[in-house]
Amino acid sequence: MSKIVWFELPASDTKRARTFYERLFGWKFEAFPGEIDYATVNEAGGAVYEAQDGEKGPIVYFGVDDIEGARAQVAKLGGTTQDTQEIPGVGVYAHCIDTEGNAFSLFQGAAS
Repeated sequence: MSKIVWFELPASDTKRARTFYERLFGWKFEAFPGEIDYATVNEAGGAVYEAQDGEKGPIVYFGVDDIEGARAQVAKLGGTTQDTQEIPGVGVYAHCIDTEGNAFSLFQGAAS
């Protein structure tokens, strides 16, 4: 059974969003190197990042053992899936849309 392994919260003002969650839950954010403003909160298993094109709402990542098999099952069940993207040394993910229009992602960790 898949479990939620990560979440992302898009924000139009990442500093304001980080402050909100720091004060609400006591989270400590760390900047993640890259081209976008992305800050992780490892004790909660997630991140806040700069929203693109007005995106709203959290994205959850479900852990899977076989991402290609899971992508095929998404399509078979009527959902859609984008191509996989690699996070070097971490794993691969694929953004998906379910039959109700909800965004979610699949994640397969890198082999140890």
